[in-house]
Amino acid sequence: MDSETSRKGSTPIYDYELESAVSSNITVGEFSRFSRPLLNFAAAMTLLIMVVGILGNLLTIVALVRCPKVRNVAASFIISLCVADFIFCTCVLPFSFSTFLYGNNWIHGGFLCYLLPFMRYSNIGVSLLSIAMITINRYIMIAHYRFYSRIYKKLCIAAIIAFCWALPIGSLTPTLVGVWGHFGQDTRLNTCNILRDEDGGSPKSALFLALVVLCGIILIFYMLILFCAIHRSEKRLRERAAESQSEGSNSKEQCEAKAKRNECHITMMMLAIFPSFLMCYVPIIIIKIRDNAIDFPELHILGYLLLYLSGCVNPIIYVIMNKQYRQAYKTVLLCQRPQLLSSTPVGTSS
Repeated sequence: MDSETSRKGSTPIYDYELESAVSSNITVGEFSRFSRPLLNFAAAMTLLIMVVGILGNLLTIVALVRCPKVRNVAASFIISLCVADFIFCTCVLPFSFSTFLYGNNWIHGGFLCYLLPFMRYSNIGVSLLSIAMITINRYIMIAHYRFYSRIYKKLCIAAIIAFCWALPIGSLTPTLVGVWGHFGQDTRLNTCNILRDEDGGSPKSALFLALVVLCGIILIFYMLILFCAIHRSEKRLRERAAESQSEGSNSKEQCEAKAKRNECHITMMMLAIFPSFLMCYVPIIIIKIRDNAIDFPELHILGYLLLYLSGCVNPIIYVIMNKQYRQAYKTVLLCQRPQLLSSTPVGTSS
């Protein structure tokens, strides 16, 4: 009690007493209530997600960098998202796999238990901000194309991507140094997480609010994109009706029509990223709110598995929804020569 009182108000950057406590492999936490087969299943699923995520995101990064046909402004933000997912799969999921595999025991020491939630929450922020930038990019591309080239210059793109990484990391730095909550082991579920400090402070509520606000902004731009798409569709119908009364379209008009189709394809692919993000992250948020006391730990494991799925789902979306991305993957896998740039304007190619 005396040592706790002496530490109050001066939480250390890293608690070395946690190192000895966590390293001693004390078998605490709700994982003790799970059967061994269930834990093995969770470990196997985590390992599968980790392998698919590492390979898929690495392949996407190489393909977008190497293949000019898919290298555009939107690809820059996709690469940022893939880098975040790649880091998540390589630096976070191995420890999640170990947690399931060893059940009750955290065997990696207190320092990693202190560092891991910082990486995990920062990664979530980077991913969501990258998705927001992708959505805004699509909106400007569709609704305000005349300003597109003025906004998305190389320096501006680099600044936006830097912002996507700096904001989440910077917002969690106070917690990293023990000013606003701290990172450590949650003994109720035997996981490494954000914990309240001696004064009861924690950034979790603020992070949740920021998540809701950012999701709301993305949804607003989704609706704007949908409105613009409907408006454009009606305009094209009127143009086609007028063209049907005249002679057939020339090759230039056909190229423009193809460019519009490509633009639509890449927009649909980008818009599919956000629902997949919600599918992966919303369940664990609901579970954490509704079962804060962890009365049903099985639901928490299901939520975590869906959360881990976010690290590999985006490359799957690219493969399913976009032919040019599939061709770029094929070019990398077969070590083929990349195709030359298409005639589609920069930023609209899919």
